Amino acid sequence: MASNPRNGRRYRTLCAAQRALALPCWICGHDIRYDITGPEAGRARWAFTLDHLVPLSKGGDLLDPANARSAHRRCNSARGNRLTVRVQGTSRRW
Repeated sequence: MASNPRNGRRYRTLCAAQRALALPCWICGHDIRYDITGPEAGRARWAFTLDHLVPLSKGGDLLDPANARSAHRRCNSARGNRLTVRVQGTSRRW
């Protein structure tokens, strides 16, 4: 049985490098709460999570830094495995 690549050193290093950039969420553009870490981050909507520009289920590379993006946990979950990003907070009411 193969191990989970998200538990590996290379993935953790990629997450740490992306976190160190302290970028805003690439989906909604708002600041990410980088101070939330550990088990609490798994429940916090505004905590950092590593997202992939090309989702893994669509052939994206898990460990490619060019495919890595900083996102809120909430935004990443809402996007799912779609290739497109719907800008949150927009309205069609004119």
